[in-house]
Amino acid sequence: MSVQLVVFDMAGTTVRDKGSVADAFMEAASQYGVQVPRGEVNKVMGFRKKEAIRILLDKFYLEPVEDLDGLIENIHETFTRNMVSFYEQDQDLAPLPYAEKIFAWLKERGIKIALNTGFTRPITNAILHRLQWDNKDVIDMVISSDEVPEGRPHPYMIEAIMQQLQVADPAQVVKVGDTEVDVAEGRNAGCGLVVSVTTGAYTRKELEQYSPDNIIDSLAELPPLIQ
Repeated sequence: MSVQLVVFDMAGTTVRDKGSVADAFMEAASQYGVQVPRGEVNKVMGFRKKEAIRILLDKFYLEPVEDLDGLIENIHETFTRNMVSFYEQDQDLAPLPYAEKIFAWLKERGIKIALNTGFTRPITNAILHRLQWDNKDVIDMVISSDEVPEGRPHPYMIEAIMQQLQVADPAQVVKVGDTEVDVAEGRNAGCGLVVSVTTGAYTRKELEQYSPDNIIDSLAELPPLIQ
């Protein structure tokens, strides 16, 4: 395939995540009386975060709720505040191994680079600023789930990226991510190649259930797949 664009997820794919996203999720939910197992939180990584909260509340919030949307909004605001504070201060925040080398390798070959994420823009910006990725010398475009009608697994983020970067054929797009919904998003967008990485929320065995085209253990394994 002739690749024009690679769309990467952020946390767990290009940005190191030691479980901090899940911790912030669990802490925000617990402040509103919702106790959620870590394994269940990991299952909704990659989703737009409000949608992830809704999924978890359906499973684990057993009390009648008069204003479900209000509860979701409150948990989400707490989560966002916690994550922005975390990413502004975390001394261990760093790209995953080989991420920046892969970006440079793609740039040298004229292949466009985009990031998309289930985070909202305030969290995304905190990460980009800390990693100094908030310029087009590193990445051509970044989009967050609150900037499109629906987040993953819907294809809107990838479609918006393609339109902005003037890539017409989804068969020339590669999607790289670490979760079930990354795979579904790539499929729904018609991407020519969908690659899963084991550096994030899902193990290789878990990822195999969703049949990506390839599963890799490091971004260093990506170039041979797209050359």
